[in-house]
This record gives sequence, C-alpha cells and structure tokens, in this order.
Amino acid sequence: MSKDTDNSIVRGSDNIFADLGYADAETHLLKAQLVTRIQGVISDYNLTQTAAAKRMGLSQPDVSRLLNGQFRDVSVERLMRMLNKLGCDVDIVIREHGKRARKPDTIHLQAA
Repeated sequence: MSKDTDNSIVRGSDNIFADLGYADAETHLLKAQLVTRIQGVISDYNLTQTAAAKRMGLSQPDVSRLLNGQFRDVSVERLMRMLNKLGCDVDIVIREHGKRARKPDTIHLQAA
C-alpha cells in the first residue's frame, strides 16, 4: 500500500447531494425527502404501485421510476401535488434566517 493513500474518514454533511458535488443540491435533497414521504404514504395505506399511480395520475412505470430514485426531471411542485392526490396536506413555512421573534408565514397546499 502506498504511503500517499489517504484512508481518513470524513464525516459528511446533512446533504449527500452537496457532499457528492451536485449542482442545486438543496433542491435534490428536497425532492428526495418528498419522494420518501410519497413512499411512506404508499406503504402506510398498503397501496400497490398501480393503485398509487391511479391516485396520483401517473402510470405504474412512472411510480416505479420515482420510487427507484429517478426523479431528477420531476419538479418540487409536482411532487407536492402527488402528495395531495395521496391525501396529504403540504405546508410551506417561510421565516427569515435566524429570526425567532416574528411568527413564520405558512402556505397550505391542501388535498382536494
């Protein structure tokens, strides 16, 4: 083994996409979190991919691709709408960095 080899372990950040050098890593992380919630809802309701696809207005192969991590071309808004179609309300909380005195604004995206 070469003496030049660095075998040190480096702790990553909370965003694997940033650690891997992805452009727009925060958006990738948000999408991954939304897809994780979609998977959780599908699992909680014991839905098949076909049943979930019908609720979300997708094809079963699209649901399969989504759940297998192929969501780069899917917008954050579309993922939130999918959660709505699965019966979830989505809240977006807006607050200034480091500010606690003012109550944060919340935008509600409710399931129809």
